[in-house]
Amino acid sequence: MIDRHLILTSVLAALATAAHANGAPDTIIVTATRTAVPLADAIVPVTVIGREQIELSLATDLAELLRFEAGLDVGRNGGAGQATSVFMRGTESNHTLVLVDGVRVNPGTIGGAAIQHLAPEIIERVEIVKGTRSSLYGTDAIGGVINIITRRSTAPFLEAGVGGGSFRHRTGFLSTGSKSDWGEAGATINWQESAGYRLRTDSDIDRGYDNLSANVYGRRHSAIGDLTLRYWQASGNVEYLDFFLSPLDQDYRNQSAALELDREIDDRMQTKLVLSYTSDEIEQNQSADFVESHRYALDWQYDLDLGTHALSAGAFLADERASSRSFGSGFDEDTEYRAVFLQDGIAFGRHRAFVAARYSDYDSFGTELTWNAEYAIDLNDRWTLSAGLGHGFRAPDATDRFGFGGNVDLEPELSDDAQLGVEFRPTDRQLVRLELYRNDIEDLIEFDFADFVLRNIAGAEIRGAQLGYEYAGDRFVFKADFVSQRADNAADKSRLLRRAEETLTVNVMKRLGPHQLGVSILASGDREDFAATLPSYALVNLTAQLSLRDRWQLNVRIENLLDEEYETAAGFRMPEQSAFAEISYRSK
Repeated sequence: MIDRHLILTSVLAALATAAHANGAPDTIIVTATRTAVPLADAIVPVTVIGREQIELSLATDLAELLRFEAGLDVGRNGGAGQATSVFMRGTESNHTLVLVDGVRVNPGTIGGAAIQHLAPEIIERVEIVKGTRSSLYGTDAIGGVINIITRRSTAPFLEAGVGGGSFRHRTGFLSTGSKSDWGEAGATINWQESAGYRLRTDSDIDRGYDNLSANVYGRRHSAIGDLTLRYWQASGNVEYLDFFLSPLDQDYRNQSAALELDREIDDRMQTKLVLSYTSDEIEQNQSADFVESHRYALDWQYDLDLGTHALSAGAFLADERASSRSFGSGFDEDTEYRAVFLQDGIAFGRHRAFVAARYSDYDSFGTELTWNAEYAIDLNDRWTLSAGLGHGFRAPDATDRFGFGGNVDLEPELSDDAQLGVEFRPTDRQLVRLELYRNDIEDLIEFDFADFVLRNIAGAEIRGAQLGYEYAGDRFVFKADFVSQRADNAADKSRLLRRAEETLTVNVMKRLGPHQLGVSILASGDREDFAATLPSYALVNLTAQLSLRDRWQLNVRIENLLDEEYETAAGFRMPEQSAFAEISYRSK
């Protein structure tokens, strides 16, 4: 048998030769401060997954893109389409806010956003901000924010592709767009289906999945400003096994629609108004059970640039209706909430600072004041020090209040977050970063088995450090991060579930003329789960992008190269060694 470590060493050595770099423009981000700033000016840790990396990964959903990012523990109940959770920096699975073009898509019922249904074909880039951001975005952003920026056109283009692979996986997509003096417009459609595999360790039944996703947008320049209309939808069917190993399936539909008006008043002032609608719907096919969440929201922001100060102020209004039926009982409830916020980005000389505050008013529990205060100093051209504090919250959702064991008297979960960072740039192409973080969470909502009701009875203490190194060149990109953290129950110091204490991620990309090769590695320590300890594992993915003649391209991915047997949720298998390929055409 060929030694697995020898295989891994050989692959990395092949990719690491003949590196060459010539420079790249700085990336502009919007999620860290709700305004456009260079990535290098962000005080808090921000990770950007760009279109090039998305295409090379040949990922089938957002979760597959996120699992190789440091500080994110992804747990899923098996393969494609199955229930998936993200634990950012040790926080709970419902403590990460997910946005699509700045619009919240976390449901109003229970759990986090359905990232397992977000197709990478519609994504231009992903911005990941670590640390509490409730002062900017309100509830749920205790651990951080994941913002999916959908595809836009810089010139007329047409792309199309078909693919397939293991588990009888099949996929196809079409993407097009155009841009001119009057504005821009475009659309992307993606379809995929899989026969699946044996998800459960105690069952031999295969479970499949299908997804039809569409994203359309249009932007029009006018005398009153730029008017943009966006719409995203994912719908399909998920097959799974219930607690008793009975084969069941459910239909789902996720939607996000937004009408946005951007107006530049003058060189210093601009305003933005966003009207949005989001929904999350699940319907069981073997019973009358269902879960639905619908949200209408208005988000207004006014920006004023005063040179050393970048001021922003705004207001947020939302009306959310959540309903559910399970085993003959359920709820149908409406929640209204509103907020105002104020923030200031300060830059003078070698110093940068950011302060923000948000006052939220919920008809379900009352008011909450959240805030962030951050500072960074460039000691010289190579060294930067940064620090940040934040206070965040998560409002109890409709299932917490009215579902099984629900409690209408629940208070919000509260967090106090602190971060310290040191950056060192040995050269213009290299970055070394050390991040220290802690997060104390109070009033965690847990089930009280004495009374069979949910209560604010728990707390969490999270302590962690992340050490990372990056090299970015035109032909070679290398990124490695090591995370060591403890996420404990504050009362008895027991480990919180499904979070590893140590992880190592390595991402390598090498250009060979018009072709690209990539390796992604995740080495994860053990983690606790319900009545089980999940052992450590090492996952290696190999990807290749081969440029063919006449604008044709072949993408290939070998999943789980070392054929590791591992679980990220107790009792649920993750995919064995498998292969996928896609051939695509692009006009530009």
